[in-house]
Amino acid sequence: MPERRTSRLAPVLHLAPAMSGAAAQTTPSPAPAHGRTPVVVSLDDATKEFDDVRAASHVTLQVARGTILGLIGPSGSGKTTIVRMLTGSLAPTSGQVRVLGEDPTRYRRRTRERIGYMPQQFILYPDLTAAENVSFVAALFGLYWRRRSRRVREVLDLVQLSEARDRRAGRLSGGMQRRLELACALVHEPAVMFVDEPTAGIDPILRQKIWAEFRRLRDEGRTLFVTTQYVGEAEYCDQVALLAEGQLVALAAPEEMRRRALGGEVIELELSRPVETADLANLDGVSAVRWTGPRTLQVVAESAGDATPRVLQAIARLGGEVVRSREHRPTFDEVFARLVARHRAGDGEGEADGDD
Repeated sequence: MPERRTSRLAPVLHLAPAMSGAAAQTTPSPAPAHGRTPVVVSLDDATKEFDDVRAASHVTLQVARGTILGLIGPSGSGKTTIVRMLTGSLAPTSGQVRVLGEDPTRYRRRTRERIGYMPQQFILYPDLTAAENVSFVAALFGLYWRRRSRRVREVLDLVQLSEARDRRAGRLSGGMQRRLELACALVHEPAVMFVDEPTAGIDPILRQKIWAEFRRLRDEGRTLFVTTQYVGEAEYCDQVALLAEGQLVALAAPEEMRRRALGGEVIELELSRPVETADLANLDGVSAVRWTGPRTLQVVAESAGDATPRVLQAIARLGGEVVRSREHRPTFDEVFARLVARHRAGDGEGEADGDD
């Protein structure tokens, strides 16, 4: 790379280490004795205040190795603030933050080498080509020429930038720049990745491909902390953390999140005509019954599979006829809307006690 272009290369990412030439250690740490999966990311009562604004409020969560955690919430909910605390660019006002057992504001060089970070804003070098940007970041993390060349090709292909590899980054579209940043974050195959809005502005087909790569990395034992504005992407995560107004509203696996929002599993029924359903709420395992239309109702039960036969029999005894029945799986837009509304109403206490 010509000197006139590399002489301007200051820190491309604030996580990029000053390398001595040795290859970075990118494999996760071995699991501790007794088979217990180690926690690699944790926040303990972490709060961040800016003047009179509290961007993150008493957030507590843990992420085990080999997990995809999706941090989801509306704009301004505190997602980026939390990521910046975890990557070391912000120190918490109070509470504790740890990644790979270390305070992010005091990472050792070796620890930084094991972390990947894709920020929300484009921060790569506009005068370098797409391939040169990725290669430069790979070199910072100690990848030697042969492996570096292979990984540059692989990640550019992954984000569908192979044909634009020789185009200067400053001339790429906004969506292509996001994909280029993702390629730079992935190139050294980090043990822990913090990815802030990786699929913003990216088409649905490529979004699916990116999440498939995230799952592949997860299956290798790597840990991913991903923020997203696309609520439906919660389906791709092992654990989902829902933020609202800087507070952790809920933390659970996707299916458990659905159960929390609706109070259990939901059976949706269409009847030939309305019937009196007061007795249905007294059935074993049924917690609620609500009409959603003139002839449609939803039954909330601890187990939809167990409760459905009892519900059908009860409706038949009441003289009703069920035209159609199915388990209702609400979208995550509906799930999160319910949880946030419950939180704002003051009924969300304890919702964030997710599975350990």
